[in-house]
Amino acid sequence: MKKVILCPNPYRDNDLAVAKQSKELLEEVGFETVVCLPFQREGYDELGMPIRPLQQEIKSADLLLAFGGDGTILHLARTVALNNVPVLGINLGSLGFMSELEPEELDRLKDLASWDFTVESRMMLDVTVIRDGRSVYNNIALNDAVISKGSIARVVRLEIFTEEGFLTRVGGDGVIVSTPTGSTGYSMAAGGSIVEPTAQNLLLTPICPHSMRSTAYVLSPDHVITVEAADANRKFVYLSVDGGKAFSLKNGDKVRVSKSRHTTKLVRLSKKSFCEILDKKFGTGGN
Repeated sequence: MKKVILCPNPYRDNDLAVAKQSKELLEEVGFETVVCLPFQREGYDELGMPIRPLQQEIKSADLLLAFGGDGTILHLARTVALNNVPVLGINLGSLGFMSELEPEELDRLKDLASWDFTVESRMMLDVTVIRDGRSVYNNIALNDAVISKGSIARVVRLEIFTEEGFLTRVGGDGVIVSTPTGSTGYSMAAGGSIVEPTAQNLLLTPICPHSMRSTAYVLSPDHVITVEAADANRKFVYLSVDGGKAFSLKNGDKVRVSKSRHTTKLVRLSKKSFCEILDKKFGTGGN
């Protein structure tokens, strides 16, 4: 019997109604199901069904269903990647680029019974901060690593290198290093290229650069990108991975970003192409 974790965002799935409906559908076709929350919310202890600890249940899971928007999948990406568990997204957000099904398509979950589906492996990033020669921060990212200024309106000056040497200098609000999956997120909003999500590339996108000569880069995944903020002690400069808690940088810190050996595996039940998804989210379908 296959074990499926249902992981609803309690801020998106009101009273866990969509998760409860999905649980009934999956159990009808023979799956073992458990419900885990990606994060806690006051008053969501039971709601008519037991809530189990995610870090414990993920170790024996065959599949995880994420109920929410892309942010919910991003929040879960590290956990599923480290445990090599594929994830299927149910979109309860706005755009939902990574989600596979809409709430009105829940009957498609019965198609999982044959265990015959496509799995997309999405590239991730290893993100490390080196301080005084030692690692003081480590994380993995599905979307991006963002090095940016604080709320004070000052220009941040960043120097960017690869293992081959100096690449570029950025003055502005910061820089985004993203995966192809993250190309339709903050990177796109900052003027970066849209890259097919199953591609293997490192994307470097300046945020509000103070120079017309600043440009976005699409690089080989074999590179190691290093970002240095020379004046971090005088200005507030932060690192944020996949929109998570900011890490404060100091003078001399080196933020190293490279392709990770870990991947996020997304389950696909439909045959929609990336072009169709783009059109639906941004084009005539979105209108």
